[in-house]
Amino acid sequence: MKIPSYWNEGKKFLIKKDKTIAKIIKRHKGFLVSRNDPFYSLCRSIVGQQISVKAADSIWLKFSKTMPKLTPKNLLAVTKIKLSKCGLSRQKISYLKIIAKEFVGKTFDINTLKKLNDDEAIKYLIRLKGIGVWTAQMFLIFNLNRSNIFPAADIGLLRAISKNYKIKYPIEKSKLEFFKKKWHPYNTVATWHMWKSIDPVEVEY
Repeated sequence: MKIPSYWNEGKKFLIKKDKTIAKIIKRHKGFLVSRNDPFYSLCRSIVGQQISVKAADSIWLKFSKTMPKLTPKNLLAVTKIKLSKCGLSRQKISYLKIIAKEFVGKTFDINTLKKLNDDEAIKYLIRLKGIGVWTAQMFLIFNLNRSNIFPAADIGLLRAISKNYKIKYPIEKSKLEFFKKKWHPYNTVATWHMWKSIDPVEVEY
């Protein structure tokens, strides 16, 4: 596992910029684990949509046992009944199948995606059914390894900000914009540490 090139510089920047996050960074010595498997990352993100990390891990464990080798062709071959037994909703099964078809048909091009800036990459991803802004942002963090992603709709991030900065939940947009600007250009590093501050389970997509 390789540490992201920007990680240590990001930590130094945030420690100087923010006393609260500085304490969290000093407590957590790990780093973001990125995967070089775009299909895995998208599937994992879809499974994790709108549920807790713990629930997503439980479903993913069953999913992995059903599909020990996760490839687009293998996923298309698995029946919807088998996938539903993993705890996946009908909607998420449909999304997973659509993504698999995109990969098999080569209408999803990871090399094109890598050349795009963050906003362009998100637009490219959300054209696919089942991928919204949050899922696209998880992909940018965990697969494209982008350094400045602020997933403003992520429940874990919002709860962590609320807890650590003693801000009423749900958090106002203006306050979220404040943190996004404060942590720029290392929002990914800040987000990862926010997640760690409320849940020791490693976030992974």
